[in-house]
Amino acid sequence: MRSCLVSCAIAVSLLSPGSVVQAQQRQDPKAQAIVRASVQAELAADKADQSRWRYKSDVVRPEGHFVYIVVETDKGSVKKKIEQDGRPLDATALNAEMQRIDSFVHDPAQQAKQRKDSQADDARAERMMRMLPDAFLWTIKSETPTATTLDFTPDPNFSAPSMEARVFAAMAGEIVVTKPGNRMQSLKGRLLYDVKFGYGLLGKMEQGGTFNIERREIAPTVWQITESHIHFDGHVLFFHTISEQEDEVKTGFHQTPPATTLEQAANLLRDQSTSLSARR
Repeated sequence: MRSCLVSCAIAVSLLSPGSVVQAQQRQDPKAQAIVRASVQAELAADKADQSRWRYKSDVVRPEGHFVYIVVETDKGSVKKKIEQDGRPLDATALNAEMQRIDSFVHDPAQQAKQRKDSQADDARAERMMRMLPDAFLWTIKSETPTATTLDFTPDPNFSAPSMEARVFAAMAGEIVVTKPGNRMQSLKGRLLYDVKFGYGLLGKMEQGGTFNIERREIAPTVWQITESHIHFDGHVLFFHTISEQEDEVKTGFHQTPPATTLEQAANLLRDQSTSLSARR
């Protein structure tokens, strides 16, 4: 599953639970029903969608600004870095990228690790997705002919099944659901209070951490994350800084032909002109 919750699920999994925030609003059954229908729509769409895509990924992290071309296949995905800190990679750096990609294509162990990591991310995202209707108190913020915007705050009566779930349920924010279709168009939230490790003795995550996920329909019934902005800060074990800081924008989606192999995906990336066309 590459749902709208993958990125924020990865981010909040770094946290541990804090004290319960007392919600000020009541549950709106109509709003909760919209969220429940949206969750079911996303899970069903994810199960049905077998498409794979090529796209440009523009990523900003503390260590720099990077641009990649990503090609998905049924056996995994490969990506080629083409720019760093605003400059195209030179021939030597591009050749090193292709050597790295070729190493992956011919190494079953690397491929198995990628699949394992991807499956773990997908499972985490699905757990978060299924939790959405019941972990929060929902209200309708606004409606248009094409979408409903809903606010959420923690539900103090929610019994979280795990540490990860307790942290996620300490967020507040809003979600936009399309109509018709009940697809999640955007999801944003913030950490409402400092989250402590070991009662604060081992560290904490700082109040105000945020996530913002945007999606769009890139083909009929096929939705993809097009923007993700994850910003959490804190420290643990007294001195070590924890920072989940990443902004990613995805553009230039082109469907990968069915049954494309990893070798064929690598050959797509080998052609610099292909990479440049995907950047538009």
